[in-house]
Amino acid sequence: MDPADLKDPADLGVRPPPAVAAPQRRSFLTWSSAAIVSALAFGFKFPELSISQAYAQRGAAVAAVDLGSGDLGVLNYAYALEQLEAAYYTQVLATPYSGMNDYERFVLTELRAHEVAHVEFFRKALGRNRIPNLEVNFSAVNFASRQSVLTTSRTFEDLGVSAYNGAGQLLRNPAYLTAAGRIVSVEARHAAIIRDLIVPLDDDAGFAGDDIIDGNGLDVVRLPSQVLPLAAPFIATPVTARQLP
Repeated sequence: MDPADLKDPADLGVRPPPAVAAPQRRSFLTWSSAAIVSALAFGFKFPELSISQAYAQRGAAVAAVDLGSGDLGVLNYAYALEQLEAAYYTQVLATPYSGMNDYERFVLTELRAHEVAHVEFFRKALGRNRIPNLEVNFSAVNFASRQSVLTTSRTFEDLGVSAYNGAGQLLRNPAYLTAAGRIVSVEARHAAIIRDLIVPLDDDAGFAGDDIIDGNGLDVVRLPSQVLPLAAPFIATPVTARQLP
């Protein structure tokens, strides 16, 4: 892997080139977890499941993908989360919820373009060291419902910001850290605009609610071991991070 690849501003363009496609191996498998369906309706307050518990509940019998160690492990970690977000917004726009207006469609289209660009960025940066395309599981999302779609989006964006916040300290290559900082700032913009769309539905949170910003004005920080159990319900491919904190 050439660190110089991560220094090219063109790699982080807000729009992917026409040839870039969203992750192809998308599988909408059924996972009848009442806890997750209930959580969708009440703002995604997930129980803290271990990764093994999350996949065991689904009855997954496929081999787990481990992210690896060091900087490569951290980059694969980000790559996995970006795959999830890119696949999600691709599905949102393929099956628009009832009443989606032009502004909402514009915002969601921009978010999809950013996430697909991030996927392509990590795919190129990791080269042969990248993990395979992951299969996703969005069976708990009601794509016909504005509230379900936007609250799911808020969960993914807030989780992504906290994941980048926690991963920065694990990177050793300054070029990688610079790239991560440029990406997390984009993810934070996503989180803010999605929360802004939700405000009429959830007046307590706001675009920078106290559920994500503490009294010192600092955002949530999560390590891979804290993020992956929260993302696991939406990823059909078992993902582990045994070599990351």
